[in-house]
Amino acid sequence: MPELLTRLDLRGHAGEVGSRLPRPDGIGEGPVDAVRAILDRVRRDGDSALAELTERFDGARPGALRVAPAEVAAAVEAIPARLRHAYQAAHDAVTAYHRAQVRPPVDHQHAGVRVLERHQPVRRAGCYVPGGLAPLASTVLMTAVPARVAGVEEVALCSPPGPGGRVPTPVLAAAAVAGVDEVYCVGGAQAIAALAYGTETVPAVDVIVGPGNVFVATAQRLVAEEGVVGVPASFPGPSEVAVVADASTPTDYAAVDLVVQAEHGPGGWAWLITWCEEVAGRISRRLEELTAASPRRAEVEATLSAGGYCVLVDGPDEALAVVDAIATEHLELMCEGAEALAARVRNAGAVFCGPWAPASVGDYVAGPSHVLPTARTARFASALGVDDFCKRLHVVTLDREALVGVAPHVIALAEAEGLAAHAQSVRLRTDSSPAPGAAAAPPPAR
Repeated sequence: MPELLTRLDLRGHAGEVGSRLPRPDGIGEGPVDAVRAILDRVRRDGDSALAELTERFDGARPGALRVAPAEVAAAVEAIPARLRHAYQAAHDAVTAYHRAQVRPPVDHQHAGVRVLERHQPVRRAGCYVPGGLAPLASTVLMTAVPARVAGVEEVALCSPPGPGGRVPTPVLAAAAVAGVDEVYCVGGAQAIAALAYGTETVPAVDVIVGPGNVFVATAQRLVAEEGVVGVPASFPGPSEVAVVADASTPTDYAAVDLVVQAEHGPGGWAWLITWCEEVAGRISRRLEELTAASPRRAEVEATLSAGGYCVLVDGPDEALAVVDAIATEHLELMCEGAEALAARVRNAGAVFCGPWAPASVGDYVAGPSHVLPTARTARFASALGVDDFCKRLHVVTLDREALVGVAPHVIALAEAEGLAAHAQSVRLRTDSSPAPGAAAAPPPAR
């Protein structure tokens, strides 16, 4: 049986990392065309399109698009106490972390000009929670809680129906714990369309967040390009992980953590990066054993066969070059000197240091959102956070003395750009004009 991880030997090629590493495919015209057709259909036909598309793609036609609030509330008592307590622990950790992200207003003054900047939350946010074989109830907390901490007034959630045609109970329970206002039984690109454009049942939102497959992620990009809704800068697509290993790395830990993200299913990436060939072989063999025994063997094999790589490099410096080139979603530094290496990482969604910090902790209870940049968008994007639900709104105040002081600069810049009215708006206020509220000079006698 061939190795699950494709071997890439970059030893001796430190300066050629960029050209020798595989890159994720761009979003081809096929997915874009298919997603655009779904968006257009929902925008035109509303609820009826949602019902038909849900039946086509999920094999279920929901009786009602919106889940009754009483059903959401009852779900908390319907789950095991152990799970209920875990949801609350995760909720508390995510809340505490994101409260630390809330910024106070900025009160800035320079040359008499006062600028007060405040972070204004959007009014409505839409959270997408994937379903399929593994409904990610934890994603409810990782999307809705940062929105709540940011001060969003209304939080709506979309998630596809399970085999019984209903949103799974654990997802509803998590929605209740997170304080979600509305839950809708719809998934896929059609859910993104509903949140963006609105339908008879689903009111439109201002921001859409949450991970999904390439169709969901593409739908988010397309509605954002239309300017109808905001989305984070990241591309929250199929899951990715990279493990940096050396002779000190526990074989089982590295192998299982490659499986952890690969079991989400095809489309993702799993990287093993090491400067020790013996370590590469040992971890690869253990990975094959764990994959063969995995309840989600098909998903793991599908991910690894298309996106699994073992990269051999000359040393830690070259490993970091690979790390920054692939800009992976989850990076595990499971090697000696992990903290020192972490300080040098430029591109990654989240970094986990040492053998006792598996990415699965970040998926649930570390505190930061597990909605992370994929497809190399970690080069410029970050984990979902409070800022993704806020706008920076600044209020500018001057008195007449301050305006007189800056007027020459405004006039000079405006005239250089050929914008006469810009200059005139300042001249009218500063050329011996009375202060606002002062008595006007009487008209000349006739």
